[in-house]
Amino acid sequence: MTFRDRIHPQLRAWYDASVGFDFDHLEEFVSKCNAAELASLKEDAAVSTRDQIIPGPAGAPDVKIRIYEPKQRMGEKLPCLFFYHGGGFLFGTVYRQEALCQRYVKHVGCMVISVEYRLAPQWKMPAPLEDCYAALTWAYENSEELGIHPDKLAVSGLSAGGNLAAAVALLARDRKGPALCLQMPLYAELDCRLETFSAHEITDNKVWCLDNCQKSWDKVLSPGVMPNQYEVPALAKDLTGLPPLFSYVGQLDPGRDENITYWTRLMEAGVAVEYHVFPGCYHCFELSVPEADFSKAAYALSYAALRRAFGME
Repeated sequence: MTFRDRIHPQLRAWYDASVGFDFDHLEEFVSKCNAAELASLKEDAAVSTRDQIIPGPAGAPDVKIRIYEPKQRMGEKLPCLFFYHGGGFLFGTVYRQEALCQRYVKHVGCMVISVEYRLAPQWKMPAPLEDCYAALTWAYENSEELGIHPDKLAVSGLSAGGNLAAAVALLARDRKGPALCLQMPLYAELDCRLETFSAHEITDNKVWCLDNCQKSWDKVLSPGVMPNQYEVPALAKDLTGLPPLFSYVGQLDPGRDENITYWTRLMEAGVAVEYHVFPGCYHCFELSVPEADFSKAAYALSYAALRRAFGME
C-alpha cells in the first residue's frame, strides 16, 4: 500500500496538488508564504480585527499581535484564547491562520489574540516562546481595558505553535503567571529527538514529514546547547499542576507518537486530557481540507472543548 493509499479519500486531492515545503530556499519560500497569507485575507461580517504592537520581553523587540473579537458585543467580558500560528518556527505571521481565528470567535464566542513571535533561523529559542509569554502577561495585566476575563484564558497553536502552547503552559505554571483554564496544542512539535516510530514512518515530502521536522528543530535550537523543557516540552520531567489539555492529531502525522506520549504522561500526572487521533489524516489536514468530514469533526470538538473550559456549556 502506498502512502497515498493510506490517506483518507477526501484528503487526496490536496495531497496530489501539494508541492511540499521548500526549506532549502527558505528566504524565497517565506516571501511567497507571506504574500499568499495577505492575498487570502477575507473579512468576516461577524468578526472585528485589529493589529497592535505591545511591549516584548525585557530587552527584546516589541511584539505584534492581532486581536479578533465578535463585532456585536454587549459590554460583557469575554474569555480569551491566545493563538500561536504554525510554520515550523520558520515562517508565518499573525495572518497565517486568519480563517481559523475567525472560526474560534464565531463558534466559541471568545476573543482571540494571535501572536507574531520571532522566527528562526534569525532568532533561536527561547525568543519565540518569550514573545508568546509576553503577550499572555500583557493581556492579563490589561484585561480590564481589553474586556476579557482574567480567569478565562486558554492557549492554542498548530505544529510549531502547538509547541509554544504547551511551553507557555509550563512557563506560566513555573513562573506563577496567569492561570490557564485550557491548553490546546494541536499536532504539536514537542520532541526534537525524533526517535518515535511515526517520525520515521512519515517521510513523504508532499506532507509535513521527518525531513521538515529535522530542519525545523535544527534552525530554532542553538547548536551544541542542550535544550530545556520549555524549548522542548517532551523533556519536561514534572507535568503536574498543568491546565487541562485538549488535542488531536492525524494518524499520518510524524508527530503522532510524541504527542500521544506527552498526553499519556499528562494523564499519569493527574491532568485532565481529551485527545483524538484521526485515521488517514496528515499534518494540518483540517486546514488543508476544511470541508472534509474529519476536519469538521476536529473543529467541532475543539469548539466544544473551549466552551467547556470557558464555562460556557
